[in-house]
Amino acid sequence: MKKVRFGIIGFGNIGTRYRDRMSENDDCELVAVCDVKKEKLTTLDKNIQTYADYADLLKDDSVDVVVVATPNNLHKEMTIAALNANKHVICEKPMALTTKDAKAMVLASQKTDKKLFVVKQNRFNPPIKKVKELISEDKLGKIGLVTVDCFWNRNDDYYTTSDWKGRKAKDGGTLFTQFSHFIDIAYYLFGDIASVYATGFNFTHQNTIEFEDTGVVLLKFESGAIGSFNYTTSSYRQNMEGSVTLFGEKGSIKIGGQYLNTLEYSNVEGVKKIVLEKGNLPNDYGTYKGSMSNHDKILANVVNTLNGKEFVATSGFEGMRIVQIIEAIYKSIETNTEVTL
Repeated sequence: MKKVRFGIIGFGNIGTRYRDRMSENDDCELVAVCDVKKEKLTTLDKNIQTYADYADLLKDDSVDVVVVATPNNLHKEMTIAALNANKHVICEKPMALTTKDAKAMVLASQKTDKKLFVVKQNRFNPPIKKVKELISEDKLGKIGLVTVDCFWNRNDDYYTTSDWKGRKAKDGGTLFTQFSHFIDIAYYLFGDIASVYATGFNFTHQNTIEFEDTGVVLLKFESGAIGSFNYTTSSYRQNMEGSVTLFGEKGSIKIGGQYLNTLEYSNVEGVKKIVLEKGNLPNDYGTYKGSMSNHDKILANVVNTLNGKEFVATSGFEGMRIVQIIEAIYKSIETNTEVTL
């Protein structure tokens, strides 16, 4: 197995998490880190090269793969630059803030023949993996109804201590920053989405963000299934729930917990008991918690893919499709109409 050498652009909460997970994988080596805030780089080992300008990191021939873990609006620019510099790329969510930008990233990956890994780590959650397996094996039959709920808390400090979160041009909105993972899971498990009809409003963050914090989305899937997605960052004081419930001809299942990490209900024809592998803990950032901490599995997929043993877990095309769906939801909120994808 060939060791893969990584460079990280953006050394905030996610960037440091990649550093920690790389240190646990003998097939990964962190060789370079870039952040415009130099004080963030003082905790790094002395053998790791540091940069203030990401263009300099991209000139570093020791870097095989670049991790883009910067504010949302910078993902497109940095990803394309890294691909053009002959690097493979791990791009954190959201892949981009427009379909046009996401498409440009996919085309750059194809043109340079470099891999683009889009981060959707909730796909590795044990309950998600098991339900995906049951659906792939047609154990649930035709699925008729799906509900996706995410009720989280993001307090004012989360936004006021950041120079980009909550700003429309840099953040994009709650569907990009908080809930893109949940839209991805609906897409991943139940197939492509044909149309959306949505409404949203700012419930408790009027003084801190430039977009909605709460919304309801009606979903029509290409398969014929219908669904709803209910979301908010106004859960009182703490995260409450992240769940996916499905009703199929041969079974009903609810994946729950706060982070899609538990199997709360299952009744499936011919399946007496569903046993799950042990999962990771959620990302803990001190004042708030995020999605499941599966970045170890992201890195393992990158290493195995570059060594010819696996395929990219989430492709650039899939990442682009999630951006398209989010754009359609926001268009529906703005126009109060059903939007076809």
